[in-house]
Amino acid sequence: MPDKLFYREKGLFLQSLHPLAAFVYLGTLLVLALAFANPLYLLGILLVVALAVREADGLEAWEGYLKIALFMMVPVMIINPLVVHAGKTVLWEGPRIPVFGRLTVSLEAVCYGAAMSVRLLDIISVFCLYNLIVHPDRALNLFSRFAGRSVLVVSLAARMFPVMVRELERIRGVQQMRGVDFNSGSARERIKKYSSLINILLLSSLEGSLEIAESMQARAYGSGPRTCYSRNPWRPRDALCLSASACALVAGIWGLLNGFGGYTFYPQLDCLISGPGTVAVLLIVLFSLSVPVMAGWGWRRCHYLKSKI
Repeated sequence: MPDKLFYREKGLFLQSLHPLAAFVYLGTLLVLALAFANPLYLLGILLVVALAVREADGLEAWEGYLKIALFMMVPVMIINPLVVHAGKTVLWEGPRIPVFGRLTVSLEAVCYGAAMSVRLLDIISVFCLYNLIVHPDRALNLFSRFAGRSVLVVSLAARMFPVMVRELERIRGVQQMRGVDFNSGSARERIKKYSSLINILLLSSLEGSLEIAESMQARAYGSGPRTCYSRNPWRPRDALCLSASACALVAGIWGLLNGFGGYTFYPQLDCLISGPGTVAVLLIVLFSLSVPVMAGWGWRRCHYLKSKI
């Protein structure tokens, strides 16, 4: 299961995007999720991200992120109504507690906690989508021309944890084939078995670092100007996704400046739909953000479209 949380090449449309186009699309999703406060907008962004995750064949990986998000959302939804007493619509009034005062739960505080939980889920889901569609090496290669050595360090650090997880699973499988049962025995015996795994993993990591050093030396790293043997071509699909992201971002900013997309929770709940402009901006933003998803759907099913973009 941990291996599914990291990038895996599947030949999908969203994975074939130029790193810059993918960064702009993901950044637009993240910025709009942070900027909007209207629950309808936050739920709409969550729907778009869910469709994108499905298009990237990452529902199983997203499930792991949802468990982490749920673990963080529940305390927010419980603590916020108990701590914040600014709402006018009181649902429950409890005893008076020293320092905190009288416990009151208002409808506004409950709705605010729920909306912020959805925003948190949006942000976590965007990072899940990033791990699914952006290759770490290609993403870092985008910035390597500005800071080559720093990017190399970040690249090695970013790949360390996925490699260690895969190596640990491999070592565990080898030990199980040799008859080691990690689930049997006392706690002390199980700790001893797992400590042997850590020792083997440490030795394997040291050997891997030596292999990386030898590989860098064989490629004459640091002996001259940096060269690149793999290019990321800019294709029509990248321009399409970049244009859709820019349209969504401009529409979102325009909506926020004109009072659409915001929402007032305290002291009394505002209307979710304040006018036709709220729905219009919402539809434009969601349609623009859905363009890469729809293009990916057509890319897999239409050979003509696949050849053109």
